[in-house]
Amino acid sequence: MKTTTTWKGAHTFQCEHEGNLIAVDGDKVNGHGPKALLLSGLAGCSGIDVVDILEKMRVVFSDFSMESAAEVTDEHPKIFTGVEITYRIKTDPENADKVKKAIELSLEKYCGVAAMLKKNSAVNYKLVIL
Repeated sequence: MKTTTTWKGAHTFQCEHEGNLIAVDGDKVNGHGPKALLLSGLAGCSGIDVVDILEKMRVVFSDFSMESAAEVTDEHPKIFTGVEITYRIKTDPENADKVKKAIELSLEKYCGVAAMLKKNSAVNYKLVIL
């Protein structure tokens, strides 16, 4: 894997990977801050896994979203000490155990971003069935 990150001025950078562009901005005006981008990467990685697993389980769902929150140290380097992902998904309440299983498989086995973050931070989750 390779990305190219180009300074655009002030604290703004443009990141390119396989023709796709993302703006990163330390001032959070023209793009995600770097740590927020990491949280978004975690949610995206896990979300892809959960969708794939639920589809294989033939679980009908819609309105799927995730909110990721991190506790950050006060001292530099400011790092995550804990992360919590809240998964919100519209599905029949009887599917709750299957959704939990999909989330746990993602966070414990498949999501490489979660595996990397867990080397330093606890990664926990909550599930909200809509």
